[in-house]
Amino acid sequence: MECIHASRNSRWGPEVLGTARCDAFMPLVPAAAAADSRKHRRMRMGSRSSLLLESAALILLLGCCILPPPSARAAVHYHDFILKETNFTRLCSSKSMMTVNDSLPGPVIRVHKGDTVYVNVHNHGGYGVTIHWHGVKQPRNPWSDGPEYVTQCPIEPGSNFTYEVIFSKEEGTLWWHAHSDWTRAGVHGAIVVYPKEGTTYPFEEPDGEEVVVLGSWYKADVNKEVEEDLSSGSDTPRSDAYVINGQPGDFCDCSKDFTYRWSVDYGKRYIIRLVNAVMNAEMFFAIGQHNFTVVGMDGAYIKPLVTSFVMIAPGQTMDILVTANQSLGQYYMATRQYDSVKPDVTDYDKVNATAILQYTGNYTDTSAPFFPDTLPIYYDYISAIYFMSHIRSLANEEYPVDVPRNITTFMYITASMGEVDFVNGSDTRIGLASSLNNVSWVNPSTDVLMAYYRNLSGYFTTDFPDWPEKFFNFTADDVPDEYEVAIQGTKVKMLNYNEEVEIVFQGTNVMDASEDHPMHLHGYAFYVVGAGYGNFDNETDPESYNLVDPPEVNTVSLPKKGWTAIRFRASNPGVWLWHCHLDRHYSWGMTTVFIVKNGGTPETSIREPPPYMPPCKDSSLQLRKSSPALMKDT
Repeated sequence: MECIHASRNSRWGPEVLGTARCDAFMPLVPAAAAADSRKHRRMRMGSRSSLLLESAALILLLGCCILPPPSARAAVHYHDFILKETNFTRLCSSKSMMTVNDSLPGPVIRVHKGDTVYVNVHNHGGYGVTIHWHGVKQPRNPWSDGPEYVTQCPIEPGSNFTYEVIFSKEEGTLWWHAHSDWTRAGVHGAIVVYPKEGTTYPFEEPDGEEVVVLGSWYKADVNKEVEEDLSSGSDTPRSDAYVINGQPGDFCDCSKDFTYRWSVDYGKRYIIRLVNAVMNAEMFFAIGQHNFTVVGMDGAYIKPLVTSFVMIAPGQTMDILVTANQSLGQYYMATRQYDSVKPDVTDYDKVNATAILQYTGNYTDTSAPFFPDTLPIYYDYISAIYFMSHIRSLANEEYPVDVPRNITTFMYITASMGEVDFVNGSDTRIGLASSLNNVSWVNPSTDVLMAYYRNLSGYFTTDFPDWPEKFFNFTADDVPDEYEVAIQGTKVKMLNYNEEVEIVFQGTNVMDASEDHPMHLHGYAFYVVGAGYGNFDNETDPESYNLVDPPEVNTVSLPKKGWTAIRFRASNPGVWLWHCHLDRHYSWGMTTVFIVKNGGTPETSIREPPPYMPPCKDSSLQLRKSSPALMKDT
């Protein structure tokens, strides 16, 4: 069956993408990537003689090595993050919530490829917090990765902790956010990684840039609501609005005077740094009467993709080129939820958040901004699939791919909703849960990294299963109730250094609750080599894998009632979290941890811990309620 998107009102122009199959994401292996991207322009480093003199002087001074010229050296940056409660008024009501440096979104970190950033986080709030540097691989340095009770314990009120954020191969847009309870609703911000000093983009350098962060707004204290819901086994709260750079926009009450505005000059080309910091929803995004070109995703370049909208999952980032080539005036930048749940489930956030792109110049415009008529509707799964299926790595001489071909570890992991028995004081009850291979994660009382590094027993087990415990028709419309009950545990997967890993994630319809799952791996980027609908067929589906130019990302959307295949090489030793980036699923346990062993040399081993790590308290006080005895025994 062909899904034709070729009419005047189509989401994609036929000259851009043509047609798409409805029954699979990835086509057969494509032709080799054309190496037609613009070559790097390199800065002049001085004359040959001056370099020789500089090198000779350094040899005399150091007697041991030759330093690279200044423009080739990685820089070191320092930031202070002050965590504190900040007062806000949105949607006609006021509240306070945790932010960094009193801003929403928080401060942008700007670096060049290969730089290092030290961020001293001071907690002036009322509860413990951790910060994760999303998409930063942190080579050999899991100590600064940030997830609570996985690589550290919370930074308690009145204390501080300095993260060492090490950039390596990343280039483009990434982001940072709190990684404890639901605090990231207010504690998040963008990271912009420019090309290494002396190089430039694989496309014409833009005239300017704009950071655009999509977020969620809750009128109430979301952490308090979530804690109550998890204690009772209930569903978690829905947001009251989506926001663009902290504001809901013109279509929300008490918001029009504060809508975010971006001024552009006619004829100039800009790069939008787009971040989806929304808590629990994939989002469509478009600009009225403007097409754009997606050139990067998750800190890596992709083949330029011309489109009139994007679909972006929670945790994902994109680099988007847009040319200000329309009539002088105002145009809405708009976002709304892509809802992959059943159409009869309607209790989701239906707000159309907006910001305004406005042209500079002398003109009079009293009309309303143009709304993007290309913004897909909430349930437009064909547009969502179509967009995702056309993302390809740049895969040229300067930005090659290195897809693992000799797989030594294969895993088949189901992502499911379900139920668990959990303990809340003296009360034991059944509550909502989510799981991977029927295991619902429970935080230990000491973080996994420290327990592993210090060889402490009793805090985790190494028996996370490579396969589901039971096989059945995972995507059936009527999955039997017997498959709803998950087990709780702190089960991790051990990997040898440099193993080549393939994982097929399988979406299930357990509890009739199938939806997309944005799966995120810490410490790595991975190649998405295949995806499709239905149950994965290990004989026929691998024949359609793209091993030539698959996208290299850190977050991938596992389709509703479908599967996604990814590959990576386990070359970064440490303790690394795998989880769904829908926070309600993360809170319910759709999580596991990969421990990558040392490689046998200091250069292939986990670095020693810093002199100070935040001390641990009993994690049974955190949102996922479980008894200490249960956690100790897992």
